[in-house]
Amino acid sequence: QVQLVESGGGLVQAGDSLRLSCTASGPTFSRSGMGWFRQAPGKEREFVAAITWSGSRTIYADSVKGRFTISRDNAKNTVYLQMNSLQPEDTAVYYCAAHPTGWGSSSSDYRYWGQGTQVTVSS
Repeated sequence: QVQLVESGGGLVQAGDSLRLSCTASGPTFSRSGMGWFRQAPGKEREFVAAITWSGSRTIYADSVKGRFTISRDNAKNTVYLQMNSLQPEDTAVYYCAAHPTGWGSSSSDYRYWGQGTQVTVSS
């Protein structure tokens, strides 16, 4: 069992940066792939970024590649999403998720989810 709590969301202007954190409880975090997803109003949840349990590999959605960076600190049971050059289209609720057996971009493969944190980018 893994419980996830996101933090760091807020209201920013276009071009600003934010760093989201997701802190996990439970014994399996350090062996779980982690992902960030987002859901904008009226849209389906979409993949943002993912990282392997060791942190050695990462993948990103094309829409955030070069602007967002996912990282993790297993000693702190925390995964981060550094978001730079934010744009209004990045406005969404951001969720972190844990994948106990692997990693990837498919939300259906993730077993545990946080409650989400709102990111709003004004133009």
